[in-house]
Parts: sequence; structure tokens; C-alpha cells
Amino acid sequence: MNDRRDTHDTHGGAGERGAGERGVGEGGGRIRVMVVDDHPMWRDAVARDLAESGFDVVATAADGEQAVRRAMAAAPDVLVLDLNLPAKPGVQVCKELVGARPALRVLVLSASGEHADVLEAVKSGATGYLVKSASTEELVDAVRRTAAGDPVFTPGLAGLVLGEYRRLAADPAPVPDAGDAARAPRLTERETEVLRLVAKGLSYKQIAERLVISHRTVQNHVQNTLGKLQLHNRVELVRYAIERGLDGS
Repeated sequence: MNDRRDTHDTHGGAGERGAGERGVGEGGGRIRVMVVDDHPMWRDAVARDLAESGFDVVATAADGEQAVRRAMAAAPDVLVLDLNLPAKPGVQVCKELVGARPALRVLVLSASGEHADVLEAVKSGATGYLVKSASTEELVDAVRRTAAGDPVFTPGLAGLVLGEYRRLAADPAPVPDAGDAARAPRLTERETEVLRLVAKGLSYKQIAERLVISHRTVQNHVQNTLGKLQLHNRVELVRYAIERGLDGS
């Protein structure tokens, strides 16, 4: 907790100066955030840091069951979620809420950097994963990027997640029946191009720069593709792409 208090004191001024930018979504409205952690001092410090950086902190919660209940009522854009929670574990909270509200973005903020915890969080629907040693500046940037749909990971973890995508894609898949190909939804050339870059692990910002299109356009293509393929999140989308060899050069 002392680390969080120290980083808050160090970066607080910068957070206030950037409040007009960093807490605002691409649509111009303030990003709605909810913080879930069973440690009251840590939870309050994170909520305060985010509020002072321009985010609209709409709720907090101290345990898993409270988190699900309050998130359904408050409808945040981003859930900043600890994994180690009483009453209901964080991965279960994430799975339930993303299942009920697919537009919700979940940023796990955990003391654990264990690979198993990271992969379990991503498989449950988390958009990103940050360890608690991150600075306030890193947290603020991660929440903003998570709200935009970018996968955000503590350095060193992104490669792990992409490697797991590839491992999952290598698992034997059910043999499709003869009519599957005919029923497969058709993606546009641009949707396929975006999907290929997503499978390579590029962020939405990197894809936008590569294709010389806006970040919002990339998001729209991804959402359209998810809808056409009847997939629920980026994890499933990347697996779909890798299974079809779209991650090659």
C-alpha cells in the first residue's frame, strides 16, 4: 500500500494535468470505472488516483458477490479487478460479468504475476492484466487503453498470452460437417486484414497505424467480426484466426 501512496504523491500532479484527456473516451464522455479489491486502503487509493486523473469512478466493491451486483447496477465501461477476492474469486466475477455484459472491459490489477493467473484471467474474459507494482501513470494509461479495447499487459506478459493463444489453436478441433463451409460468415477484405493483424498480437493502435485508418474504425471492424463469427471476446477471436492460419506472414 505504501508503494501506491508514494506513486500517487509522485504522479498526482501529472494526473490532474492530464485529467481532461486521459479520463475521456473516444466518444467524448468520461470513462466510467469501477474498482474491486478487498483491501480497503488499496481500493480507496486506486479509486482516488483514477478519479483525480479524470475518470468517473461509479462504484467500488470489496468482495466478488458485491462486485457482480454493483457492476450490473452501475454499468461501468472498465472494471479494475483484483483476483484474490472473498465470497467469489475474481476470475468468476470476470466470467459472469463479461458473459452478461459483453461490452464491459476488465483490467485485472493483481499482486500476482504468475503465468497461470494471467492465463486464467484472460480466458475468463479480461482485456488486460497489470501487476500492482505498476505506477499510477501506468495504471491510468492502462485503464484508458482498456476502455478503447486494447489488450494491456504488464511488460513480459503479452508474449505469454499470445503463446497460449497459439497453443490453444494447436489443440485438435472438432471435425466440421459438410455444410459448415457454406454456412461460414463472409468477412470483408478489410475485416480479414484486421483479423490477421489481431492474430499477430498487434494492438488496435498499431493496427490503425499500419492500415492508416482510425482507432475507432479498427474497433468497429473487430466488433463486426465478432458479431459475424458469433464470438464473444478477443481471446476467442485470436484463436479463430490462428486456427485458420491468419497469423502467418
